[in-house]
Amino acid sequence: MAHGQVNVRPNLTAIDRDMNFGHFNLVHETKKLSMTSVGRAGSRPRLTIFLIVFALSALAASHRGASAEASYPNKSVRIVLPFAAGGVADTTARIIAEKLGDKLGQRFYVENQAGAGGIAAARTVIASAPDGYTLALLSNGTAVSVSLFKKLPFDPLRDFEPISSLGFFDFIFATGAHSEFRTLADFIAAARNKPGALNVGTINIGSTQNLSAELFKTSAGIDFTIIPHRGTPEVQISLLQGDIALMIDSYASMKGNLDDAKFRALASSGPVRSKSTPDIATVQEGGVANYDVVSWNALFAPAGTPPEIVNKLNGALQDILADADVKKRLIELGIEARASTPQEISARLKSDVDKWQKVIEKAGIQKQ
Repeated sequence: MAHGQVNVRPNLTAIDRDMNFGHFNLVHETKKLSMTSVGRAGSRPRLTIFLIVFALSALAASHRGASAEASYPNKSVRIVLPFAAGGVADTTARIIAEKLGDKLGQRFYVENQAGAGGIAAARTVIASAPDGYTLALLSNGTAVSVSLFKKLPFDPLRDFEPISSLGFFDFIFATGAHSEFRTLADFIAAARNKPGALNVGTINIGSTQNLSAELFKTSAGIDFTIIPHRGTPEVQISLLQGDIALMIDSYASMKGNLDDAKFRALASSGPVRSKSTPDIATVQEGGVANYDVVSWNALFAPAGTPPEIVNKLNGALQDILADADVKKRLIELGIEARASTPQEISARLKSDVDKWQKVIEKAGIQKQ
C-alpha cells in the first residue's frame, strides 16, 4: 500500500449493499471520492475518513427512524382531552382510541383533563416526551383560546405536531317546538323589527357556540341579546321554558329533544348541508351569505415527535376514518369522519385562529 493510502474498500462493501435497498447513494459517492484521491501523493485521508463517518451517521439515522416506526407502539398510548367525559369530543376520542388499539396492537386510552380553557391538558402533553406515547385531542376551541386569552402558556402552532383531523361537525340553530319561528328567515325578520328584543342562548362566553352567535349577529346585520349559560343542559331548559327564542349547540347535544319534537331545527351552521342532518337547511340558505362555522377535532403530538411515528399514526387514522362502521357511529353524533394530512389540519388550525380573532375583536369580547 502506497504511503498515505487508506484502504476503505472492505468497510464500504457492506454499506453499499444497504444503500441499494432504497436509502440513498451518499456512500457510493464517498467511495468514489476516496478511491480517486486517497492514493495520490498529497492526498488528504482525513477528508476521506470524515466523509465515510458522515455517511455512516446518515445511514444510522435512517435505520433509527425505520426502527422507531417498526416498533411503535410497544406500550400503551394515552390521548389527553381538554374536555369532561361524555361529550362529543370524548365520545369521538374513545371510538378512535378503540380502533387505533385494534389496528396497532397496543392499548390507546383517553385521559380527561377538563377546564382552564384546555391549558391543563395542553401542558400535560407538551411536557411529555415526544415519542408518540402521549397525544392530544385539539379542536376548534383551541383556535378560539389563542384569541380569547391574553397569554397562553403554549403556542398550538409551535408546540404541537399535527397528525390528522378526526371529524367535522356543524352547530344547530333551534327553537322550541311551539315557537312562532318556522324558519331562520322568520327569526331574522323578527330581530330586524325589534332590535335587541330577542334572546339567543349559548354556553359560556368565548365558546365556539357563543362566537357562532356573535358571527351570526354581524353577518345577518341584526341585533339580539346573547345569553351565556354554564352548560348545554341550562341552555336547553331556557329554551323549553321560553326564556330564549333560539339556541345554538351541537346536534348530538340536542338530538334527544329534536327526536322527541320538543325542539325545532331552523338551520345548521356549515356552508353545505351536513350528511348527518340533510333535511336541515344551512344558515346561508336562510339568507345569511358566507356564514360558515364548522367545528372539528384532531389528533396532535408534542413537537419533535419523529415523522416516522406521525406518519404511522396518520396512515392508521386514514384507514380507520374510512371504515364504514366508524363513519356510521360518528354520523349518528352529527360528526363527519374525515382524516387529513398533517399539513391540512395545521393550516386549518391557523386559519381558524385568524377567523375567531376577528370575531372576538368585532364583538368587543374582553380577553381573559
